[in-house]
Amino acid sequence: MSVPPDASAPPGPGEPPAFQALTRPLPDLAAWTAHFRRMEIPVLASTAEQLELWRANEDAVDAHLLGEFLNKDPLMTLKLLAHAASQRSSRLLTDAETVTAALVLMGITPFFRAFGEQPTVEQRLAARPDALAGLQRVLHRAERAARFALGFAAHRADPDAAVIHSAALLHDFSEMLLWCEAPDLALEIRRRQLAEPSLRSVTAQKAVLNIDLGDLEQALLKAWHLPELLAHITDDKKVHDPQVRCVTLAVRLARHTSESWENPAVPDDLIEIGELMSLSPAHTLKLVHEVDGVI
Repeated sequence: MSVPPDASAPPGPGEPPAFQALTRPLPDLAAWTAHFRRMEIPVLASTAEQLELWRANEDAVDAHLLGEFLNKDPLMTLKLLAHAASQRSSRLLTDAETVTAALVLMGITPFFRAFGEQPTVEQRLAARPDALAGLQRVLHRAERAARFALGFAAHRADPDAAVIHSAALLHDFSEMLLWCEAPDLALEIRRRQLAEPSLRSVTAQKAVLNIDLGDLEQALLKAWHLPELLAHITDDKKVHDPQVRCVTLAVRLARHTSESWENPAVPDDLIEIGELMSLSPAHTLKLVHEVDGVI
């Protein structure tokens, strides 16, 4: 039976668990999967702080308010969905494919009982500001990708728009976990890509980690029994599926515009996004600027 990310409370204030970072790559996908399955996933400090405020007054929060807030933290989203999957009753016909759906099924009081005071990424990487900055870049990119994907899905009137949003938010969760668990290896991948801008991410990952992070992500989704639709939509290898393309293109655009909209890859992104949504490049640019809040 698979073990989801630990939802139990960490040691009290002033007693953080000892963090032993991985400094050498594990040999293969099975080893990486087993290691990350045992990992307790930290969340953003802002998430942990707000949860403690609401814990003191559960009547002030409902599943929709809590879900809307937690959806801004990819790591907490992953942690909650994995926990919900581990608690799923065989009597249920559907999986909890979104944070709000998971909270509705769990109930607010059981949620706070399952998720005590949470460890944070800021605590874990307190001595590694370089790694914390790297993780924050990935988190910001994920948040923008999720907004793009939701905008694309809404334009296409996709009934699974909420799941597509979650899929884009979680698309790079294995990279987030890598920054938390093996910052030196994550920094080495980034160093190689900065030194050689044409170097593909997968090539750098295999050279440093012995694996493709996309394969690790799919392995973890299966190990944690996360919803099949979520696993399907995050699988970049299913290139002809419109929902997969919606997420893939959103992630790609967020990556290419993370520094500037002047990236030479953006025009090609806009052409492909326009083809998906039956829009001209000019109208596509207008749409993505609106979604991204660019005036």
